[in-house]
Amino acid sequence: ARLFLFGARDVWFVVGIPVYFQAVLSDGSAEGRREAFFLIGGFLALWIIAYGAVQAWAPRLLGGKGQPEAKTAQQAMRWAGFLVPIPFLLAGVALWAGAPSPALSLTLVAGLLAFGFVFAINSSVHSYLILAYGAAERITRDVGFYYMANAAGRLIGTLLSGLSYQFGGLPLCLATAGTMALFSWLSVRRLRGL
Repeated sequence: ARLFLFGARDVWFVVGIPVYFQAVLSDGSAEGRREAFFLIGGFLALWIIAYGAVQAWAPRLLGGKGQPEAKTAQQAMRWAGFLVPIPFLLAGVALWAGAPSPALSLTLVAGLLAFGFVFAINSSVHSYLILAYGAAERITRDVGFYYMANAAGRLIGTLLSGLSYQFGGLPLCLATAGTMALFSWLSVRRLRGL
């Protein structure tokens, strides 16, 4: 689930959105490209900061300490499900728009902020569950595997970001992110049996 979760983020985060906004914000001149670079970098930096704040706030939002693991697992399934439609809806909007526009850009920003909020909740729940379900005698291995899944998801997301954008532009990039989020949700549903 973690591999697909981080893949879903990086599919749009690495290539698709930066390239789209470079085309929208730059007039093609050296100065325009430089301004666009800093605007895009600033937006993505603020997105990461907000993601961290939401992730830190998530335990309070979800009920904090003392919850049974089964309830937290249910929350993981619910929040993973909340993530799935966001990139698919954004892909549909991007496909329908056909070309960059102010309305599409505003929709993307709002959608990516929503994605970031739900993604941060998911990430926080995953972090708790790996410790809750990890066996004391092998917790370092379990946590190491968890972080390996993070890194593998980022690698796969980065590769798919470039490929999907190359072959289908922003709509395919966002649809690929939706597919990765769907696989994360399907994976986290396996917690029912634990």
